[in-house]
Amino acid sequence: MARLAGWGVGLGLTLLALMAGLVVLQVAARNFADVGLPWADELARFSCIGLVFLSVPLLAGRGSLVAVTMLPDMLGPRAARWFGLVSDLATFAFAALLLWSFAEFLPRAGKFLTPAMRVPNWVYYSLALTGSLFLALVALERIVTTLRGGAPSAPYGETGEEEALKTA
Repeated sequence: MARLAGWGVGLGLTLLALMAGLVVLQVAARNFADVGLPWADELARFSCIGLVFLSVPLLAGRGSLVAVTMLPDMLGPRAARWFGLVSDLATFAFAALLLWSFAEFLPRAGKFLTPAMRVPNWVYYSLALTGSLFLALVALERIVTTLRGGAPSAPYGETGEEEALKTA
């Protein structure tokens, strides 16, 4: 899962570059050719959605989605481990609810086309669905690792460790 999460960040960075390029293209088209490119706005939104949802699983793997550690740090390593487990259970519950909402939303709305690019909504939200699935799997992996007595963040690198992105 750590390798897949790393690939998600790599794809997210590619989407970030695409999004930046589309914004520049849109500004240039409007200012120099007096032409609006609605498909560029829609593709940039798609890239932004993909960037966020594909990058979150690695952050969850590192345990750095939301890190308020004052209380666990005061109580010691054993308490920190239990707080981490509760956090991972909450992350898993959130991901499960998100997947359930996709299961309810996409069958009905997935067949409609986006306004500018004319692609089905299920394609447009496919990266969000994929990222949510990976988030659930990463949270589940962390829960199982914690219950077995292992270090759940170990395969993902520690928080603030940029080198982990290069090896993941």
